[in-house]
Amino acid sequence: MSAVADNETGTTTAGSGGSAAAPRCLYVTGATGFVGSAVARVALARGHRVVAVTRPASRTIAIERAASDRLQPARVDLRSRDGLAESLAGVDAVIHLAAAKAGPFPTQFAGTVVATENLIGAMDEAGVRELIGVSTFSVYDYGNLAPGSVVDEGSPIDREPARRDEYAQTKLIQERLYHDFSGDERRRVIVRPGMIYGAGNLWHDLLGTGLGPAYLRIGSRAVLPMTYVENCAEAIVLAAEHLGRQASPVAGEIINIVDDDLPTQQAYADAVAARTDVPTSVTAPWPLVRAGAGALALANRRLLGGRAKFPGIAVPERLDARFKPLRYTNAKAKRLLGWSPRYGLSEAIERSIAAEAEPVGR
Repeated sequence: MSAVADNETGTTTAGSGGSAAAPRCLYVTGATGFVGSAVARVALARGHRVVAVTRPASRTIAIERAASDRLQPARVDLRSRDGLAESLAGVDAVIHLAAAKAGPFPTQFAGTVVATENLIGAMDEAGVRELIGVSTFSVYDYGNLAPGSVVDEGSPIDREPARRDEYAQTKLIQERLYHDFSGDERRRVIVRPGMIYGAGNLWHDLLGTGLGPAYLRIGSRAVLPMTYVENCAEAIVLAAEHLGRQASPVAGEIINIVDDDLPTQQAYADAVAARTDVPTSVTAPWPLVRAGAGALALANRRLLGGRAKFPGIAVPERLDARFKPLRYTNAKAKRLLGWSPRYGLSEAIERSIAAEAEPVGR
């Protein structure tokens, strides 16, 4: 089944990816994070060894829950080359998830771009030739996509990310580093997940934005390009397994990850609201918000030379990236990885709520 009913359909394997491949040693950066901890758990469950990479000051709760004799914590700072090559000893493939998601441009550049440069340099030094580079849907050029068009791996990427935000800018630079990781026996695959939701991230930025004491919902009918964190983690581990095979069909590819039967903004908000508390919110029509932002941007360019700075809700490029009504497909992930989302929307929300209720440190 494709992510939207009228998109192309990919070949699927029963369950999600079938049986595990031969055990490998996977080096997972950002392993205590929201996605990284899920990737570590999936990799261990599929019989792999995991080197779980965290910053020296990071909490380790998420890793400790998945304690295993096949789990090796590694505390290194990717912003420095110190100890990086040594921590890669015996590793088969790197799953690179670590990135800076907030802060000014220099902070995000150091945490995303410099970290990736250092990691790739250390991989060369240690002789590790396989990279699963995790990117994001934020790299696409939403401003030049017509409403209703399909976003797939061939969609154009943003050539003017400075109009967006620091995260889009640094992830695009990081992707160039991923693309350069090829040849001379190097092999890489780029995985681009949509919005990843789950415990602690059910009410997310594709629905709207905080506005004073309330929450402003922007639009109701756009399809949400989402993937549940456990579904996404399984796809990433499958990419690492496939990359290790001879004549791997995923080598050099870009693969988007979104779940099946993607909900609209309203359907998703209703599903979450039926099971848990959500912010008090008001809904504004997408065309009205987008027209207002466009008018402000035009006035800024003509009257102020583009010098005025507006919040994200008033920046057309940011609005397009979050709320423009588009369609999405997971056909390539199904065809190349044999992946099928294990959990549908209802079960994913229930699992997220149950996880949020677990005592910290359990």
